[in-house]
Amino acid sequence: MVSRNLYTQLILRVVMLSLTALMLAFAFFKELYVFSFLVLLLFLLQTIFLIKYLNHNNRKIAYFFNSIKNEDFTLRFPEKGGPKSFNELNQSLNSLNDVIREVHLKNQRQEQYYQEILKQAEIGILTFNHKGHILFNNPKVEKLLNYTPLNHIKQLAQVDKKLYSLFNNIKPFERKLFQLTNERETIQLAIKSSEIVLNNEVLRLITIQDIHNELDEKETDSWIKLIRVLTHEIMNSVTPITSISESILGYYKDKSGIIPVTEIDENKIHNTAKGLEVIKNQGNDLMSFVQSYRSFLNVPVPDKKIIKVDELLEKVKVLMSQEIDFNIISFDILNTTEDLEIYADEKQITQILVNLCKNAIQALKETERATLMLILGITPEGKKYITVKDNGPGIHPDIMSQIFIPFYTTKKEGTGIGLSLSKQIMHMHGGSLTVYSIPNKETSFSLLFE
Repeated sequence: MVSRNLYTQLILRVVMLSLTALMLAFAFFKELYVFSFLVLLLFLLQTIFLIKYLNHNNRKIAYFFNSIKNEDFTLRFPEKGGPKSFNELNQSLNSLNDVIREVHLKNQRQEQYYQEILKQAEIGILTFNHKGHILFNNPKVEKLLNYTPLNHIKQLAQVDKKLYSLFNNIKPFERKLFQLTNERETIQLAIKSSEIVLNNEVLRLITIQDIHNELDEKETDSWIKLIRVLTHEIMNSVTPITSISESILGYYKDKSGIIPVTEIDENKIHNTAKGLEVIKNQGNDLMSFVQSYRSFLNVPVPDKKIIKVDELLEKVKVLMSQEIDFNIISFDILNTTEDLEIYADEKQITQILVNLCKNAIQALKETERATLMLILGITPEGKKYITVKDNGPGIHPDIMSQIFIPFYTTKKEGTGIGLSLSKQIMHMHGGSLTVYSIPNKETSFSLLFE
């Protein structure tokens, strides 16, 4: 409606200007100079009024948008007392102003709401641009880092130089663990990075979480599980020794004291020898268990070198070909990345892969069309990996959380340190060992390298 009235006004004024121009030309050619002069004045006045009309509307609209830009929503234009077109334009501008003000207030309320959530969050959150200027951080960040106010990531060098280096070099979607020590305490921080785009500017979003309590709980839980396993193994070895020792002692001693030699027959001597043999075997088993515990605690520091992964896996395949049940399975190597290299201790990584392959072959004994596959490649996050994958019975969810506990095993034979030792070796390499299993379909152990 407003646009139509404006167009009508402009068309009428332009038509009047055109008619006046024609009258001026007609009077000039008829040599009516006085009349021509009057028509010229009328033409000039119409031109001036048209310019003022347009400028008035333009200034009004420009003033309106400047007010919106400065978040001033108090501006009101008179809706009565002027020309109809102006009144309708003013009414439309006022309505638009009300809508924008309502949207602005709604956004402010939402922003205050989100700001309050971030302030109350137990995770530290901060964003900074490519120049290192910190655009936002919640109070939890300042509390975790024990530094305020934070305006630039260079300030983190005053907290810890390694922490500043981590922030300066961390890549998008990367996760790091950092131990921060200050005058109050030592805390374990989990730091995760991501990118966001705001107003056409790429910003780095960092979340910081104190995982000290979680680590304490996991450590306590691990100790409880380890003590439970150790107690079980030791009791299994010691109980028969105690029982047999009591039985043998009963051959040679009663309530009155030592039994005379004349009462000791050949049967008792024979049973004594058998009992001592059992005690010896149980003692050897206990010694072997202790020795395996010592080997678990004394893993040598990795002697790292550049290793070509495809050649390493071929060696593992040759070693596994000597296993008894190797001929009943299909063994393949899948290379998803050509010329992949890792910086690691070849002997230790070979030990892990051989142990995982042996476990897989044992699990595949009763599986039809058994397959074992070694897969190498690079994850989307840039981590190199080697995966040992089979289609055996898999790992039941109930025991998934226990398979890496030292000395835990579901096998009749074995020490139960293979997986825990493998995980420790990967930890010493700065990597990790993960497991994924769907019973009777797929089981995968993945060695991840930085």
